[in-house]
Amino acid sequence: MTLTRPDIDPELRALLADMPLSSQLSPELLAQFRQIPSTPVDALLAGRAVERREVTVTRPDGAQLPLSIFSPQGVDSSATAPCVYWLHGGGMIMGDRFSQLDIPLEWLDRLGAVVVTVDYRLAPEATGTTLVEDCYHGLLWTAEHAAELGIDHARLIVAGISAGGGLAAGTTLMARDRGAPAIAAQLLISPMLDHRNFTTSSRQYSGDPGVWTREMNEFGWRSVLGDLPDAEVPCYVSPGTAEDLSGLPTTYIDAGTAEVFRDEDVAYATRIWAAGGQAELHVWAGGCHGFDALFPRTRVSAAARRTRHKWLTRVLASLDASERRAVGTSTAP
Repeated sequence: MTLTRPDIDPELRALLADMPLSSQLSPELLAQFRQIPSTPVDALLAGRAVERREVTVTRPDGAQLPLSIFSPQGVDSSATAPCVYWLHGGGMIMGDRFSQLDIPLEWLDRLGAVVVTVDYRLAPEATGTTLVEDCYHGLLWTAEHAAELGIDHARLIVAGISAGGGLAAGTTLMARDRGAPAIAAQLLISPMLDHRNFTTSSRQYSGDPGVWTREMNEFGWRSVLGDLPDAEVPCYVSPGTAEDLSGLPTTYIDAGTAEVFRDEDVAYATRIWAAGGQAELHVWAGGCHGFDALFPRTRVSAAARRTRHKWLTRVLASLDASERRAVGTSTAP
């Protein structure tokens, strides 16, 4: 039975009417979706003062992980820019490191941030903790090479959207538990956080075609976890199951009212507060899943992007102030 649910914003609904939406995913459909290319990266970089560098990171298991580094043009290695380590969406089963890249490139334009993005391996070819370990090792490489990349290691921000938001949360938990690298903040956009798929919002967005439905969510999680029992699912893969959310960096979470992930995202922010941490939560009325990535020029999308930018600006200003206080203290007579 379909539950009563919040309506999608009228502006978004009109645009969604022209999209070929589905309610289900299958191996055959996934193969078709994977053939749809991301926006060409050259088109995203056109008109931007950006320098691009490609590297390959070798994981301990021998896997080769491509990373792309985008830096404001003219920044030399002696500079200390903030860094956004970006993890793309796609349900952990599709997408690549250039997916939704326009979002962090705005922070490069406006905040002078270096953007690093990684091609983590995808399910069902990769399963279990492989995806989040890929993300973690790419982050570790970034932190270890901060000086040559012109990055301030004290202003390293992990960010992601949808599946990438969930992987960002898992990567941040992993960094906390392993003691490195230090992460200044995490920014989670409509994150895919909980494999149990049992919330009210999950049940509300089931049965009808949509951007990402409960049935699609089940397919994505099953691709990663197979038939693994709930009790054996690592919290790094499904961060919503983590027992301890203390000691996390300041966090930004947003979602739409009209999407599957709404309630698990609200619950994650609530549990960070309960553990004594800081989280800023925004739930956008009428927002469907991925609304501002799909339709960035709508009013609600512009508001969401503007609000994230303001939060990042505040966080970076706070970090700058903390560094100045630390320098003042260390040089005081």
